Amino acid sequence: MTFHILSRSAGFASCLLALAGCSSTLGGGSVEPSAYADASCNALNSEVNSVSAEISRLAIVRGEVAGTDVPTWVPGGQRVATALVDRQTARIDSLHEREQAVVSARNRNCGG
Repeated sequence: MTFHILSRSAGFASCLLALAGCSSTLGGGSVEPSAYADASCNALNSEVNSVSAEISRLAIVRGEVAGTDVPTWVPGGQRVATALVDRQTARIDSLHEREQAVVSARNRNCGG
């Protein structure tokens, strides 16, 4: 039983470290509303859908990481988990800005 717990914890630590490296790409910068000025209503609706799905996916991952008990014996494990949650939060914030820009363009272009 102890081996199973240690094995699972080690696997979690490896996964956490891998995710931390993969999550370093942030949305980056502000969203330019004019980028959506000429888009069709269908394209704007599709974009809102995909951005919303990405926000949901990231929020679920962020919640799972934040709710996980990192073993104390994992060096820097809690710091990595906190960094991952912070990166996911920044990415979600960036996606919210993008979503607002798309919704604004949709309201202008498609009559509300």
